[in-house]
Amino acid sequence: MNRSNYRKKTARKRMRKRFLLFMVLPLFILGGTAVVYGTHLFKQAESAVNDSYDNLNRESSELRENIPDPDFDNISILFMGVDASEKREENGFTSDNSRTDALVLATLNNKEKSINLLSIPRDTLAYIPHVDYKDKINHAHAFGGPQAAMESVESLLEVPVDYYVRMNFNAFIDVVNSLDGVKVNVPYELKEQDSRDKKNAIHLMPGIQTLDGEEALAFARTRHYDSDIERGKRQVEVIEAILDKSTSISSISKYSDVIQAVGQNLKTNLTFDEMKSFISYAANSELSVNNLSLYGEETYIEGIYYYRPDEYELWSLQEKLQVHLGLIESETTTDLSLDNQN
Repeated sequence: MNRSNYRKKTARKRMRKRFLLFMVLPLFILGGTAVVYGTHLFKQAESAVNDSYDNLNRESSELRENIPDPDFDNISILFMGVDASEKREENGFTSDNSRTDALVLATLNNKEKSINLLSIPRDTLAYIPHVDYKDKINHAHAFGGPQAAMESVESLLEVPVDYYVRMNFNAFIDVVNSLDGVKVNVPYELKEQDSRDKKNAIHLMPGIQTLDGEEALAFARTRHYDSDIERGKRQVEVIEAILDKSTSISSISKYSDVIQAVGQNLKTNLTFDEMKSFISYAANSELSVNNLSLYGEETYIEGIYYYRPDEYELWSLQEKLQVHLGLIESETTTDLSLDNQN
């Protein structure tokens, strides 16, 4: 292979990775990869998104003066992972009234073609507008669905949340299995329940290994051995492992199965046309993706565990996100440390 062809092949592979990395999986699998890899996948993805569309009872965030257009404006998307296993459904818990097990806010700067990803610890103490009191932020979705969760994140971070994407963990399991597993580095021996809430059903030993869907979910969810911050890092590690596997040539034939797995367990207020607007980010060779963390401390209130954000760190993070969305100009030289920059 000559140097020119090698560079082209490398560039295509790098583009595919950015294509998937940017939206933490569902949007580019449903939208971007379908656009790139053919009409059949395009139609399949379009159908999956149309079936998953959920128009909320608001045109835009109250923190917005105008309705944003993803083709031109800076926007934000809240990704939610919910657990609605068969056992929980038997007890009356569904994807619509479950607590969120994962919350990731993405802010997108259209001019810079840059993305900030913030993982919000599930036990974060925050004001929940839907019930008018403070509670763990992962309770918001159980109280009032996606809109309540979006409003709670807005209250915590003081930035508009324009869109949401909610996935059931069944999709996570199916995606990993459709890729024949993913490789991660398990840092220690762990025992964790499975998606059916069976105690200690998953037993992993330390070391680099390929995990199936149930094992990968247990690895990403466990939080009994360290902290919510480390748990967030494990979730990112699994996502990156999925993306690495997805970008391999051998996985292209599996995209149809992946789209089906995601589409059956997805809800969003993004239309397919809005999703396609994100192609401009993926096509940009200078795309920057920054992973942020919400630092704080563990605390107990009336015997209940919470994660309380550090006030200064929260203020700095709010400013960082507001500047990135173009809501304010930077008035300080506050240097927010980034956990990782890709």
